[in-house]
Amino acid sequence: MAKAVIGVFRSENHAREAIDELKRNGFDEREISLVAKDNKGQGNRGNLESEQRLTMEDQNLSEGMFTGSALGGIAGLLAGAGALLIPGVGPIIAAGPLAAFLTGVVGGGLAGGLVDFGIPEERGRYFEERVKKGDILVTLKANDDEVSEIASILENNGAEDVEFH
Repeated sequence: MAKAVIGVFRSENHAREAIDELKRNGFDEREISLVAKDNKGQGNRGNLESEQRLTMEDQNLSEGMFTGSALGGIAGLLAGAGALLIPGVGPIIAAGPLAAFLTGVVGGGLAGGLVDFGIPEERGRYFEERVKKGDILVTLKANDDEVSEIASILENNGAEDVEFH
């Protein structure tokens, strides 16, 4: 049975390192999701470094598409990301399969999208608060035999609150 593995990063660099390591260990980047507050226009106050901010025009979020595979880490993910306005959170950037769950979100906010992705509602509200504060979520669906490896990679790269559901 597939489980959602999720980790919270305070640093874009740590999130990028975790994503790079996941890819080096054979996890498909199309299965990795990223959610971060879109702090565009706020200088370097946000966790996503200004050079990593990409325009989100002409992206197909409903399919969680990834483009720009020559780009590494978060830049590669963000090339397939889209900016969304999530009620209660504000503008976010989302990429990967989780982005498809967020495109239809109206009343449920980010927490509702996380519930649809397999995260319990209470934990979804907690993760939504972390994104509001500027933290970055990295998550992916995994088979039971992959969960511990993914959790270790996330933790070894600085993730907090690593969980699987």
